[in-house]
Amino acid sequence: MADSQWIVDDFSVALTQLQNALDVPAELDLIKAGCIQYFEFSFELGWKACKVVSAEQGLPDCLSPKACLRQAFTSGWIEDEVIWLEMLDARNRMSHTYDARKALEIYKSLPQFHAALQKLLATLQSLIQS
Repeated sequence: MADSQWIVDDFSVALTQLQNALDVPAELDLIKAGCIQYFEFSFELGWKACKVVSAEQGLPDCLSPKACLRQAFTSGWIEDEVIWLEMLDARNRMSHTYDARKALEIYKSLPQFHAALQKLLATLQSLIQS
């Protein structure tokens, strides 16, 4: 199995876990924190899947999340570069600092983030199957 299949499968599992977490009523901050963590996993696997698929497609190496997002946008794999940059910023804010107010803002954006991640997954799946 190609490297891309493994990472795209892991990306799919992470997105399912994110959706399952978002389906739970978030009455506790613990639930919200778990959702944010699943988002972080999903985002990481998303950009890394772009990196692996790019390499298999013969595209230039993208060594950072931002470079991979630019390449995915240029290749037409993602449509809305702005939301992807918002996701990158959200992931960076949660990875490097913790601010409860910012975490709540990110939590509210998770359904929109999930939808963008889901579109990327579908695109990557079709690329590796062709």
